[in-house]
Amino acid sequence: MSSKIKSLIIATIACTAINAQTDTSAKVLDEVVVTANKIAQKQSTTGKVISVINKAEISRSQGKTLGQLLNDQVGLVVNGALNTSGSVQRVYTRGAGSGMTLILVDGIPAYDPSDIDNNFDLNFIPLSSIERIEICKGAQSTLYGSDAIGGVINIITTKNLPSRKINTDVTLAAGSFGTAKAAVNVYGTVNKFTYDLAAAGFKTDGFSSAFDSSGKKNFDNDGSKIGSVNASIKYQRNNQLSVKAFGKISSYNADIDYSAFVDNADKINNQTKVAGVSFSLKKNNLQENGYYQYSTTSRHYELLPGGTNDYQSINQTAEYYASFKLIKNISMLAGGEYRYSSMNSLYHDPTWGDSPFSDTAFKQYSAYSSLMYKSDKLNIELGGRYNNHSRYGNNYTYTFNPSYKFNNEWRIFGSIATAFKAPSLYQLFDQWSGNKDLKPQKSTTYEAGIQHSLDDLQQRVVVFYRNIEDGIDYNYGTYAYFNYNTQKVTGLEYEVNYKPSDVLSITANYTFLSPQESKLSSLTSKDTSYDYSLKIPAHSFNLTAGFTLNDHLYFRMGTKYVSTRYDFGGYTLSSYMLVNAYAEYKFNAKVKLFADFQNMGNVPFFDTRGYNSLPRYFMGGVLLKF
Repeated sequence: MSSKIKSLIIATIACTAINAQTDTSAKVLDEVVVTANKIAQKQSTTGKVISVINKAEISRSQGKTLGQLLNDQVGLVVNGALNTSGSVQRVYTRGAGSGMTLILVDGIPAYDPSDIDNNFDLNFIPLSSIERIEICKGAQSTLYGSDAIGGVINIITTKNLPSRKINTDVTLAAGSFGTAKAAVNVYGTVNKFTYDLAAAGFKTDGFSSAFDSSGKKNFDNDGSKIGSVNASIKYQRNNQLSVKAFGKISSYNADIDYSAFVDNADKINNQTKVAGVSFSLKKNNLQENGYYQYSTTSRHYELLPGGTNDYQSINQTAEYYASFKLIKNISMLAGGEYRYSSMNSLYHDPTWGDSPFSDTAFKQYSAYSSLMYKSDKLNIELGGRYNNHSRYGNNYTYTFNPSYKFNNEWRIFGSIATAFKAPSLYQLFDQWSGNKDLKPQKSTTYEAGIQHSLDDLQQRVVVFYRNIEDGIDYNYGTYAYFNYNTQKVTGLEYEVNYKPSDVLSITANYTFLSPQESKLSSLTSKDTSYDYSLKIPAHSFNLTAGFTLNDHLYFRMGTKYVSTRYDFGGYTLSSYMLVNAYAEYKFNAKVKLFADFQNMGNVPFFDTRGYNSLPRYFMGGVLLKF
């Protein structure tokens, strides 16, 4: 362990000891979560590292996008979140590469099989449709399968059971660069039925996605239009059985420059459609859950001079799991999952003609189980998963996850867990670069942490080490994907929530990453080592101070620091610090005005070489409830 990590741990423990009080409990770091073990439980009863973005915080972030909100969380980097609207966004959790964080929507895996890394497009989800977000970091493949190497992000849209027949939430906002957005959500309960209907639209003239290095300022703005419609209906037969049906259509158009430093007139038109059913059955000590979801994604790119690129994908997911008590203090979770992924694509070049990617698919079958011991002080989870892939065969993962609560103030936790990421359809079957012999990427993660909780102060510090083997990368010498890369990452995460008075609340988080990569050189075919990960900072820090001045007025100031990073080609991206602000005024429980400011100092910075990042930006609006 590095001396920097040791020093920070000692400082943290000293700080908590100085502020110690007695007979108090956590309020921020002990919320009820479902992502840890697929069942509702307090955070203090699991050794997993979970951060929750609740409804109140989401309501105070309506000037942001989902990617920007996630980008401020400890251990997360969302590359592209601070580029112009409609840009590709990649989630990196604890330094893990693109596609190694599994996105869940209401507990169901969401990804695009036509994407090279299986990434899910965050542009499809408006912030107005989200009830809460649970971020579970560390290896989570035992319960969630492929892609959960860095962790999982569960985006929860389902609302708590409303008591009235009709409830309506409306968001109207406008801001810089000709930006405007509107969202309407109608939901309620009628007899045994609960319904939820939501529609959202977003439009902006944007700014040039490519950076004008010549300084002539003649690059045009790259705008976007985003729209989504969601619907769900749940039938609650009794206190034991509920059945839900849901559907969603999301699409967006964007003008995104295809090349760095070049003002192209390229266009993107992406769409996803989702439909599914789920059920929940509770009886005595047995709880059963299951779902089936069918989704399609289409991506269309218009590339000058006259070329087009089209991708189509289908994803089917089904899962059944049950939890039940075996004996006192010991319960079991067991389940099975099925994933089907298919894709095809067509690249059209006006000079060279068409290059098709034939319709191709694979299947994954998984079975998993987890034993959980829970007492007043000691909690232990021990689980395993078997995965069968139609292309590469079988693989296994395991999880050992204990935690111990000394008293109402102090808790320690840790884990040893493995995870995997199956190769994508593109990596397996592309006619030029595909490799049908690819194996899954595998990881082992060790982590340990301590949590301290008082009435007005909650802190958590976590140290972790992750080793990824059989990493998949593109070899520029053979022009094909291959298993070779290894990556070792040591890191530290620190979170603190402090409320010294009814007026002031302070939140802060710090992430330190020390990665070491080994890969095949693209030119010499020799082993080379790197002490960096592309686009991932060694140090990042977020600090926010919120002021509740009275029952009506709330004001918040925040700063974000990101250290130097590397980009492709060995280029260095400079460090930067941004200052943001937010204010809201509540007239009553039904009407709220808000104003959101980002990058108030208009600091120039780059998250990707050759592409502009967000300049000074303002959005203001109103939230209405009926």
